[in-house]
Amino acid sequence: MNIIETDRLRRESDAEAFYRINSDEKVIEFLPGPLTMQQVTDFMAVMNQQWQERHYTLWAAEEKASGKLAGFIGLSWLDLSPVAKPAVEIGWRLGSEFWGRGLATEGAMAAKEWGFQECGLDEIVAITVPANLRSQRVMTKLGMQRNPDADFAHPRLPADHRLSQHILFAVQKSCIR
Repeated sequence: MNIIETDRLRRESDAEAFYRINSDEKVIEFLPGPLTMQQVTDFMAVMNQQWQERHYTLWAAEEKASGKLAGFIGLSWLDLSPVAKPAVEIGWRLGSEFWGRGLATEGAMAAKEWGFQECGLDEIVAITVPANLRSQRVMTKLGMQRNPDADFAHPRLPADHRLSQHILFAVQKSCIR
């Protein structure tokens, strides 16, 4: 597997560390709940398969200076039919100790460039809940624009769930910054 590196990040694999990240209450604030170890290993298997099939994935991100798993950053196939058209989503999930240092933006910028340059994508999207302002700031720094007409209720959550409503941001290849 190719490794995408930035000045401060590189790919790493560590299921136990990723499990701890996904158990942090701060990290899962805008997620339905913590992941079990089985869900973590299933997620990693799906991401490895996605790499084989699509040549992009949500890569594990290791902070070079500390050697610690920071979380994941990358691209993933997103199919939310019938409420949204299938697309490639840029995403990140970092342990809270890595927040506020620009690592999500740095890694996501590298993933965006990978998607446009290496995978030939024309558009990349990102979704979040309206209250997740931290992620929205990263999306904006990536040159993404919100499309209010594309807001939707997440089809995998009950309509009355506190996280059901999602907003969509997108960037096209012609808008690379």
